[in-house]
This record gives sequence, structure tokens and C-alpha cells, in this order.
Amino acid sequence: MATGQLFSRTTQALFYNYKQLPIQRMLDFDFLCGRETPSVAGIINPGAEGFQKLFFGQEEIAIPVHSTIEAACAAHPTADVFINFASFRSAAASSLSALRQPTIRVVAIIAEGVPESDTKQLIAYARSNNKVVIGPATVGGIQAGAFKIGDTAGTIDNIVQCKLYRPGSVGFVSKSGGMSNEMYNTIARVTDGIYEGIAIGGDVFPGSTLSDHILRFNNIPQIKMMVVLGELGGRDEYSLVEALKQGKVNKPVVAWVSGTCARLFKSEVQFGHAGAKSGGEMESAQAKNQALKEAGAVVPTSYEAFEAAIKETFEKLVEEGKITPIKEVKPPQIPEDLNSAIKSGKVRAPTHIISTISDDRGEEPCYAGVPMSSIVEQGLGVGDVISLLWFKRSLPRYCTKFIEICIMLCADHGPCVSGAHNTIVTARAGKDLVSSLVSGLLTIGPRFGGAIDDAARYFKDAYDRGLTPYEFVESMKKKGIRVPGIGHRIKRGDNRDKRVELLQLFARTNFPSVKYMEYAVQVETYTLSKANNLVLNVDGAIGSLFLDLLAGSGMFTKQEIDEIIEIGYLNGLFVLARSIGLIGHTFDQKRLKQPLYRHPWEDVLYTK
Repeated sequence: MATGQLFSRTTQALFYNYKQLPIQRMLDFDFLCGRETPSVAGIINPGAEGFQKLFFGQEEIAIPVHSTIEAACAAHPTADVFINFASFRSAAASSLSALRQPTIRVVAIIAEGVPESDTKQLIAYARSNNKVVIGPATVGGIQAGAFKIGDTAGTIDNIVQCKLYRPGSVGFVSKSGGMSNEMYNTIARVTDGIYEGIAIGGDVFPGSTLSDHILRFNNIPQIKMMVVLGELGGRDEYSLVEALKQGKVNKPVVAWVSGTCARLFKSEVQFGHAGAKSGGEMESAQAKNQALKEAGAVVPTSYEAFEAAIKETFEKLVEEGKITPIKEVKPPQIPEDLNSAIKSGKVRAPTHIISTISDDRGEEPCYAGVPMSSIVEQGLGVGDVISLLWFKRSLPRYCTKFIEICIMLCADHGPCVSGAHNTIVTARAGKDLVSSLVSGLLTIGPRFGGAIDDAARYFKDAYDRGLTPYEFVESMKKKGIRVPGIGHRIKRGDNRDKRVELLQLFARTNFPSVKYMEYAVQVETYTLSKANNLVLNVDGAIGSLFLDLLAGSGMFTKQEIDEIIEIGYLNGLFVLARSIGLIGHTFDQKRLKQPLYRHPWEDVLYTK
């Protein structure tokens, strides 16, 4: 066991099993104490590497994350404290691994429930190699104004109240982490505060004992008196009794062993800690208190008198000139996290994203205010979900059915169209699904599947201005613009696109009005008089019929209709639909294990 000071203002630790709050509290304590470097050198997260962003005062820093203990120790050779936040299942193995590293001097094990046999193995290894184990089942320890382990001493407010941001003259050791926080406060009220405090943990076999730390404190010049808080159960306190009797401790020790109320119970009582159970008279709080008193420790008559005993001992040392009360310093203000400041109403912060279509903050996601469960319970379909997420309202069933028909009819148009061709070539190059899908989607535009919005825009403008099909087509010709939604590479006037016929049939049967579609048909009649391939294609059919859907449903204003067309909603339908086919082509090529595609040179015109 080490014989002197464990920590200093330059001590750095490795933190095992990332926990954001304890690490941030350590860094906040560092800033409060005026440390120049953060006390956490690195984080060990098995299987993960990279960095974790945290705050050191107002500065945001990146702390390295390592996947193994060995890698972390090699990267940070000056970090000699290992703070283990692993669960009880892996705490022993990871702690032993850390103890075996030559750079690690102190291991703190936070977990409760570590098997006693494993703890004994850790203790034996640590003692034979002159290393220190704090815990298991501990909150850790602290050197005031220098270094703290994890959540030791609680919140920043408590740390400030207990004057832990600067060193005092008292060494404190306890089994209980919770009672340590209470005692830090008590000691700060009646003395100049603690110099170092350790919670050894409440297990039956702690990695280091009360006497281990008292003997250390006795060798630290800055510590002028010691305070010990023990508890019933076990015989750890008797090692301190022996040290006192043998004269190994020459500084005042104020001690109390809690659990005197156990005698009020008729049967044996198990208190909070695993080791807090009296196994006989010698393990009772009363017997321990008496033994400590006889050995020379200052032992009050009750816990309530503990504070007064500490105060009296401290004041006596001041009178004797052995303690010069420390001059108070004002600690710096820890910047408050934005989230907590917003919650407390101290600041206002602008949001970075606005969303009106969905909300995932409640028990279940909502689409345009409609809970997910309601969508399923009502048997709504994809068209209904699109109406909620795209149009922010529940459209009539004929509208959502039309949307679904559009998706089905436009899902695929064979392997030869540009989008499918690109996807097939990319998939055969061994690329992943998303890459193959995107390569096909990127071909969508004015020449392939992206004319729905333009068709709707031009048909609407012409119809609303009262242009005849002749006037509309000829005006477009003068501008040098092809009429969107008119023309097909394969289909002719005597071989119409079946998809267009199905859409028109559904609309005539279900829509209240099809004025825009009928106008598009009139335009087609005129264009067919010019060339047999200038038929109304699927883009034109969807574009004109969507105008009828928006206008005929009575659920959209003229301004909203214009905005929907301008934004590109209708092309969105083609993108959504064709994604189904492009994904299918990707899977098809992968399933067929097709090799890399190379275009045949016979199909290329090589010319100068």
C-alpha cells in the first residue's frame, strides 16, 4: 500500500466505460480548482475508438477514446489512476488488467456486487505490487483543490459549499460514499476543510482499509488531523485501533462508528452496505467505538456530537499553532450548460430546425398530429401517410388511393430506361444498395421522369389564362420549349400508354372534377395532329390529374396549389415510386451475381 499522497494537481486518469456526467463533473472540478490540464486523459470503451466532446470550463475539448486498456495506457503513460465504471460482471477482470499495467498506480472500482473471491484476488495483486485499490462499491475519493474521482462529492454546488475547491487540513476516510458527502459539509463548517477524502466502499472486503488511508494521511505534512467514519460489521476498524496503540499515528484522530441503533432490533439487521452487518459483539458499533476511544482516538458520545468533537479538535490545533487557517479564495464560476439554463428559464436559445410534419417527443411518433397507433388502427395506407407528411392533412380516400396508384404505376419501367440502367451498372460494380439507388435517382430530371411538375405548371397556367390548345402549343413552340407531359419514345396515338388510360379511368370515376385532365387531352389531340408520338405521357397525366385532385378536393387554396407545384411535390411522387423499382433492380443484380458491366464497343460510334 502506498505510504503518502495519492493525487496532485497534475494527476490524470483513464476512465473505463464512458459515462458523460461523472467525467464532466471531474472536468468541472478541475476548472473550479484552477487546474491547467484536464484530469481525464483518455476514455476506454471496449470496441470503440475516436473522441468524446466535453467541456473544460468554457472550452470544448476532445478526449481520446481507446478500445483497450493496453492502448490507452500506451497512449497516456502519465495517467496513473484507473477509474472503473464497468458493471459488477466485468469490473474485476478490467481492474486486474489495469493493475497489471506498469503505468497504473491507483484503481477505483465503482461497481457494487463484485464477487468477493475476485476482490480478494485484486487485493492480493495490488498489495504485492505496491498499488492501491479503492472500492469496490465506492464513490471514489477527492483531494481538495487537485483531483477527484467520478461523482465524488456530488454537484458543483455541494463542492463549493464544502470548500473542496482548495485544500484544507483534514484527512477523512469513510466506508460510505453518501455519508462522505455529508461529512465533507460537516467538516467544512467547523474546520478549514479537508485535504483528502476517501470512501473505501461498503463491501466486506474493501480493496484498501480505513487504517491504510489513516497511515497514509499521517505521512502527509499538509494533513494535521484525521476524521474517520466507520460502521458496524467486519473488523476493519480494529486495524486502526492497533495502529493507534502501536504509536503509528501521531496526529489527532476523531472517529465514530455508526450503527449503534442495531441493538434496538431483536434480530440481526443488514444495513445498506454488504459489510454493514454485525457478526458478533466485537463487530458491533459500540464495541468498535469503545476500542477506538481506549486506543486514543477522540470518540464522541453520539453521531450528533461528532461535529462538535471535530470542531473542538481543530480549534485546539489552531490554538497550539499547529494549524494556520487557510485564507479563503473565491472559486471561478462554472459555465452553466445550455440545456439546464434553458430549463431553469435563465436563457433563451433559438432553435436550429423547424418541423411541422412530425413529432417524436411523446410516447409515440405523430404524423401531422396523428399518432402512429391511430394510423395503424384505422387501417390507413401509404397514400394516407403521404397525405399527412407531404400535405399536412388527411385527404379523402379517393385522393390517397390515386397517390397509391401513381406509385404502383411508376414503380418501374424496365431495365432499359436511364435510371434503371445506371442502377444496374452501379450494382454490378459491387456498390452498396444506397449507392446503386442514388445513381439511378440522379438521372431523374427534365428528360427522364422529372417533367410532372413542369407539366402541371404549364397546363395550369394555360388553362387558367383561357388559352386554347392551339394557342398554348404554338406559344410554347415560339419560346423553344417542348410541352412537358407530351411525347413518348415508344408510345403512339394508336398505341397509348396503358398507365395513362388507367389513371384517366380512375379520375373520371372518382374525382369531382377533371377539368385540367380534359384540357391536357385536348392538347394531346392537337399535338397528335402534328406527330403520332406526341401523346400524353404518364408525366402529363399525373401532372394534370394532380391539379384536379388539389383543386377538386376543396382542401387547398390557390396559393397552396401554386406552392405545391413550385416546390416539386409532384416530381416527389415519381422519385418515391421509382425508388421501389431501382431497389428491385439492385437486389436482382446482386441475387444473380452479375459481373462488372462493360459496354460493348460494337455499340459505340468511334469517330474523329
